Amino acid sequence: MHTTVGIIGGGPSGLLLARLLHQAGIDSVVLERRDRAYVEQRQRAGILEQATVDALRAAGAGARLDAEGLPHDGIELRHHGRATRIDFPALTGGRRVWVYAQTEVVKDLVALQLAEGGPLHFEAEVTAVEGVDTDRPLIRYTHQGQEKTLTCDYVVGCDGYHGVTRHAVPETERRTFERTYPYSWLGILAEAPPVYDELIYAHSERGFALASMRSPAVSRLYLQVPNGTDPADWPDERVWDELDARLSLTTDPAWRLTRGAVTQKSVLPMRSSVTEPMRHGRVFLAGDAAHIVPPTGAKGLNLAAADVIVLARAFAHHAKTGSTELLDAYSDTCLRRVWRAEHFSYFMTTTLHADPAQSPFDTRLQQSQLDRIAGSPHAAAELAENYTGLPLDA
Repeated sequence: MHTTVGIIGGGPSGLLLARLLHQAGIDSVVLERRDRAYVEQRQRAGILEQATVDALRAAGAGARLDAEGLPHDGIELRHHGRATRIDFPALTGGRRVWVYAQTEVVKDLVALQLAEGGPLHFEAEVTAVEGVDTDRPLIRYTHQGQEKTLTCDYVVGCDGYHGVTRHAVPETERRTFERTYPYSWLGILAEAPPVYDELIYAHSERGFALASMRSPAVSRLYLQVPNGTDPADWPDERVWDELDARLSLTTDPAWRLTRGAVTQKSVLPMRSSVTEPMRHGRVFLAGDAAHIVPPTGAKGLNLAAADVIVLARAFAHHAKTGSTELLDAYSDTCLRRVWRAEHFSYFMTTTLHADPAQSPFDTRLQQSQLDRIAGSPHAAAELAENYTGLPLDA
């Protein structure tokens, strides 16, 4: 079998790319190693930037997002026991973000692909990508108990950091920059209405906390915990008590979260990673295959979407004009945005978390930075512009 673009990975980036290529009249095949149920239930990001929402709408995947997604016009920063609201539209010329879980994005894109798009194969385990320096690379995979091959004009790896595609780029040709943070997130999903209609980010000497949501009836909450934490060591009551302590306001001593049944609990390590270049020969890397960010800045899914939007435009330009100019520029174009997002995520992470090794001096520097955001429209605008997402051509 042959296709123009072989896409490895059926997560949001691979599915969005397939949809955008379909709209441009370019054929593709998507190979996903997991089954459909797993892919549609895999809990990940929940914040969509303006550009990501615009792209999903243009792709025909915006109906449920518009009906069920929760538009947010800001976030609240809590520090020193007080609250500062960052007004996104006022600071960015009208941009905002949406709460709409990655699971729902994937469901929407899977449905579109199966109804209108090219082949989407679940439980297709890719074992190798060969011929990356030729004009017809080959993907080897196993599907329905049979070993198969797919030849392509191009291969796009949307299969994550540990995926096959990233390692198809020769070690001599790629370089990876990484940072591991000295703390993790303990996250819970709870059947409890959010206590506030926007996200709350809290800096506390006890550690960071985040109050988010998945719907008007479901809360998503996080606590900073030491690396290696076992979720079993955090019974539900302890989690709720610590969330209340870190999120509390001295201006409202009675403030408490609404508690409910905890339906999911897990620990998420925090790290950053960028692999350069994002293209070698006929192979392109997108999403987690090329970069990972800590979740503090809500950039992971949005960076992946930006990658494939840029790539789809490049493929469409090539199909229309025969020019490889945009394809050749793909890595440099994306990496400018990637490093800006990495820096913003690093800033949010190191400003809001308590490093186990930090001194009282370091803590006062964090407090000074948060005071600056609270008191300066320019500093608040910088945060808002990065959080809502820079334009794709920036």
